[in-house]
Amino acid sequence: MRQILQAVLIIASIFYSSCQPKTQKSAPNEVPHILVKKLTDIIVVDIFTPPVASRIYANCTLAMYEAMRNKENGYPSVTEKLNGFDPMPTPLNGKNYDFTIAGIQAFCETAKKVTFSADEIKQFQDSMLTVYKQDLSEEVYANSISFGQQVADVMGKSLATDNYKETRGMDRFEVQTEDRKRWVPTSPDYGDALEPHWLKMKTLALKSPDEIKAAPYADYNEDTSSAYYKELKEVYDISKNLSEEQIDIAIFWDDNPFVSRHKGHVMFQDKKMTPGGHWMAITRKACRDKGYDMLASAKAYTYTAIGLYDAFISCWFEKYRSVRIRPQTAIQRLIEEQWFSYIQTPPFPEYTSGHSTVSASAAEMLTHIFGDNHAFTDSSELEYNLPVRSFSSFRQAALEASVSRVYGGIHYRSGCENGNLQGRQVAALAIERLEK
Repeated sequence: MRQILQAVLIIASIFYSSCQPKTQKSAPNEVPHILVKKLTDIIVVDIFTPPVASRIYANCTLAMYEAMRNKENGYPSVTEKLNGFDPMPTPLNGKNYDFTIAGIQAFCETAKKVTFSADEIKQFQDSMLTVYKQDLSEEVYANSISFGQQVADVMGKSLATDNYKETRGMDRFEVQTEDRKRWVPTSPDYGDALEPHWLKMKTLALKSPDEIKAAPYADYNEDTSSAYYKELKEVYDISKNLSEEQIDIAIFWDDNPFVSRHKGHVMFQDKKMTPGGHWMAITRKACRDKGYDMLASAKAYTYTAIGLYDAFISCWFEKYRSVRIRPQTAIQRLIEEQWFSYIQTPPFPEYTSGHSTVSASAAEMLTHIFGDNHAFTDSSELEYNLPVRSFSSFRQAALEASVSRVYGGIHYRSGCENGNLQGRQVAALAIERLEK
């Protein structure tokens, strides 16, 4: 049965790839989807960590939206409601523009600043511009490129002051093994702490990384009657009785951009979307299902990306404040020495669950845009040989993404439930400020 399923998935993956947009002129409504999908593919190849990927999505979609929004009235600037942006350029009276061209230019020029694949982006940019400038006069095309570049320049100035460059040169995280309740690197890779200084990044809608406080959790306690031990034992017990559905959920939402596989002394890696990439793909599906035009889609991507970015910063602040021990470390210490989580335990502290926090934030942004109870089928993982899953709403998808981390053995239930609450609060505050 599983061999048949695998064959079906491979065929579906081939079909999915064949349907991906090529460099040909689609309706302008497809442009935001083509741009964001290309960016996701580059993020996968460049192997950016999930927090860094959220920075890439946020800045590129903001650039796209700010350049495109001038096509119609009713789409106000988003950056003027966020932290750290100079005013965006405004179209000049008496000049004509094509804001699809401007959006392509702004998006790609910003993407070059935040990825490693500037040459590939340049080739993609040139091919897109060549296609979409057809039937435009040289004057309109030049005006549009200039306007898009002005937007990208404002984005570049903000990027230079968001503390990203500074965090690249900060000290490595110091592991303290003498404190039994603190996080330590986990086998088999014993990776260094990932992005320990991400909490120092400049937020977009939040006023500070700690504006949203995570709820308290049960402190580490080796007493078998303690609240902590019971929570730990739940993770262990679930791992010993995983159903096929729980396994499917854990794998579907894994979204680890760089999974190491070990066979004897051989190690190899799998590359996949980040959690942010997964939610951007869900955004694409919702926009297409609703028949959104170019501007509505650009806004949907931008709101989702802002929610992801600020949620990562909020979550990472709590992770490196509490430095909570991972279940794998505690289970190997207290219950079963050779136990391993079903999916690979990532190299950073447990609390709160990053997946839970950012998924809830993205889901709230999408619920704000598309409404509650927006049912959808998520086929975004087909290209990674995973089946489709269907959901009754974005919030239901976020809850499944959250509990997937318990099924995968990498989080306690409190880390997931409180992370989900934290993400909803981040998005609610962001929406309040964006809609003023």
